Amino acid sequence: MTKLLEAPHAARTAGPPGPAAPRTRPPITQRLRTPALYALSLSLAFGIAGLLVAVVGKSPVDAAVAMYEGSLGSGSSVGQSIDQAAPLLMVAIGSVIAARAGIFNIGQEGQLVIGAAVGASVGLFMPGPGWFVLTMILLCAAIGGALWASIAAVLYYWRGVDVVIATLLLIFVANQVVSFAVNRPYLLREQAVPGQTTASQSDMLRESVWLPRFGEYPGFNIGAGIFIAALLAVGVYLALTRSRWGFRIRLLGLNAKTAHRAGVGAVVVGGGALLASGAFAGLAGGAMLTGSGYRIQDGFADNVGFDGLLVALVAKDNPLRAIPVALFFGALRAGGGFLASTGIPRYIVAVVTALLVLAVVFPTAFAEIQRRRVARTTDA
Repeated sequence: MTKLLEAPHAARTAGPPGPAAPRTRPPITQRLRTPALYALSLSLAFGIAGLLVAVVGKSPVDAAVAMYEGSLGSGSSVGQSIDQAAPLLMVAIGSVIAARAGIFNIGQEGQLVIGAAVGASVGLFMPGPGWFVLTMILLCAAIGGALWASIAAVLYYWRGVDVVIATLLLIFVANQVVSFAVNRPYLLREQAVPGQTTASQSDMLRESVWLPRFGEYPGFNIGAGIFIAALLAVGVYLALTRSRWGFRIRLLGLNAKTAHRAGVGAVVVGGGALLASGAFAGLAGGAMLTGSGYRIQDGFADNVGFDGLLVALVAKDNPLRAIPVALFFGALRAGGGFLASTGIPRYIVAVVTALLVLAVVFPTAFAEIQRRRVARTTDA
C-alpha cells in the first residue's frame, strides 16, 4: 500500500534504478529565507500597529508593554494565555484531520458555537453527578459539532456543493440558531428574576460541571482543557501516522484516484474526516463553555474557530507542531484582551491582533504559494 502513495511521484521520475544521490543541504540563502520572512513580516506588523496606536493618541510603547503584561507579565497572565490556547488547539487538530484528507473545512466557528449550545443544553437540563454531566457536556458538544459539519458533508457528497462555501455559510446559520435559542425563554434564555431584565444569554452552569483547574501559585492556575487538548494532539498524531485509518486519510488527501483504486471510499473516509473536524470544533466549544464562560451568549465563539484554523495552517497540518503554535496564538489573544483594558479602542485592538496573526501566517502562506508554483512549473 505504501507504493500507492509514491505512485504519482514515481510516474514523474520514472527511469532506470541507480545509486542513491547524496543528500545535499539547501543553500544558506534558502535556509535563511523563512526566518527573514518572519522578521520582516513581524517588523511590518509592529510598525503598522504602532502607527495605528499613535493615531488614536496612545503610546505605542505603553501598548507593547500592555501586550506583554497581558500575555506573559504575571502568573495569571500566563495562565490566561494557556487557557486561551486550549480551544485553539482543539480546533486546529480537527482542521489537520480534514486537511490531511484533502478537505478544507472553514466552518469551525459555526461548529464550535453549535457544539457549545448543545453542551449548554445538556449542562442545564441533565440531572446527575457533576463528573457525569461534565463528561456528557463535552461528549454531546463534540457530537453537535460533528452533526453540524455533516450538513456540509452531505451537500458535498450528495449534490457536489463545495465544502468551503457550505461550511462558511453554515457559520452564519449557526450564529442565528444560537441567537434564536438564547433569546427564547422556552429554550436557552436565562430565567427572569422579578424586577430584572434578562440578557441574551443562557443561565450559568452549576459549578460542579465546570472543568477543574490546577495550580496553587498566587495568581497562576490553568484549566484542564489544555491537558485534554495536548493529549488529543498526541493521539491524533499517532493515529494519522501509525494507524490504518490515518493511512487511508493521507492516501485520500494525496491522491483521490489512487485512493479509489486502493478501495478507500471517499464518502466514508473523507466524510468521516469532515465530521471528525466538526467534532473537535464542537469539543472546543464545550471546553470554552465549561472552562471559562460557563454560559452561552451571542458572540460566544469570538473568532476562536478562525484562529484555530490559522493555528493549523501555521503548524503545517502537524498536530504536535500545533501545540506551541496554539500557545503563541493564545498569548496573542490574552495580550489583545488586556490591551483593550488600557483605553485603546476595541477596533484598534482587533486590528493590531489581526496584524500580528497575519504576520505569523504570512511566511507559511508564502512558502506554500512558492511550492505550488514550482510544482506547476515542474509538471508543465
